[in-house]
Amino acid sequence: QVQLVESGGGLVQAGGSLRLSCAASGLTFSNFAMGWFRQAPGKREFVASASWAAFNTYHADAVKGRFTISRDNAKNTVYLQMNSLKPEDTAVYYCAAGLRSPELWNSYNPDYWGQGTQVTVSS
Repeated sequence: QVQLVESGGGLVQAGGSLRLSCAASGLTFSNFAMGWFRQAPGKREFVASASWAAFNTYHADAVKGRFTISRDNAKNTVYLQMNSLKPEDTAVYYCAAGLRSPELWNSYNPDYWGQGTQVTVSS
């Protein structure tokens, strides 16, 4: 079965950095667009997505210029580099895989989800 396993979350001070990783198995990784969402109390929001070969990437306005999505198809892994973190970035971050084009992920419920990793940014 499909498994997406996130890692790399934790507690960091405002202005710091974290890199999240998501290892995928049970699917043909290079066939799927990959992305990240986050869930804070009361709201879920799209963070970033990448096309099959990562030629096209998309980032939510709230994270543009601070977060970068990338993927390594040889390792079946997608990453989210998060810099200049702010307290409002605090959330559970979820990795997702789906067949829809990544530019549509802002209003998309992907096919597969990871279990999530907590990111807490202190002020």
